[in-house]
Amino acid sequence: MESGTSETIRNNTENIKNISIHTPTHLKPLNDEQFGHYLAGLIDGVGHFSKTPQLVIAFNELDASLAYFIKSRLGYGNIYKVKNKKAIILVVAKHAGIIKVLELINGKIRSQQKLDQIKNNILSNPYFNNFINFIINKNLDLNNYWLAGFSDADASFQIKLIVRKTSLTPPAGVEKTEVRLNFQIDQKNNDLLILIKNFLGGNIGYSKNQDTYYFGSTSFGSAKKVIQYFDQYHLLSTKHINYLKWRKAYILIQNKEHLNSTGLEKITKLKKTMN
Repeated sequence: MESGTSETIRNNTENIKNISIHTPTHLKPLNDEQFGHYLAGLIDGVGHFSKTPQLVIAFNELDASLAYFIKSRLGYGNIYKVKNKKAIILVVAKHAGIIKVLELINGKIRSQQKLDQIKNNILSNPYFNNFINFIINKNLDLNNYWLAGFSDADASFQIKLIVRKTSLTPPAGVEKTEVRLNFQIDQKNNDLLILIKNFLGGNIGYSKNQDTYYFGSTSFGSAKKVIQYFDQYHLLSTKHINYLKWRKAYILIQNKEHLNSTGLEKITKLKKTMN
């Protein structure tokens, strides 16, 4: 992966935009409208509608509590451990459960691939021929829980420390540490990444080795937008913990503590405790 996906922080912090040092109370979607956007984002990331017909959503085993939360909010589904993998799946197979899912995410799903799965594998089934027309969300506004769900599926928060020796400015040969903060999402296609880039800033690249596209935050302004978003629309997986540590690192940089050894040590400790 190219290092250009990350923000490089040297001695110049003029462009750092201040955020509140206070962490917002962690909340879950309050109603079906909010939960529907979150669920649509999660399904766009790691959901699959099969011809069985059923919906399968995959989770890291560390996020079992999230899987049970989704099941509880839906009122349907079964959770299974994936053999030989550190993963679990939530399977919604009952007709009423799938209808409930479709009602929640109708007009909120954004992936054309998932829309095709719904039309070809679910709505083509005679058991669902009474369901109302299902539409995709083409609104460019991401001020809702969709990106939180999508990020719980596919995003990562990264803190990178790169030690470089100065060569041009005296004293030459002195080591300086660059701190890089990156919010990254990897996808096989770049359509949803373009949507996110237009909302948060940042850039999109292509990884030839993995044959995937990636979005990365690349500026202090973009990092601030990431924080402003997730302070309002909270992650529900264990990634929320990583986000809070990433946020703390931003505050240390905001306060210019990364310019001394004590601050760098704090950032290093945050990095080491992130998954």
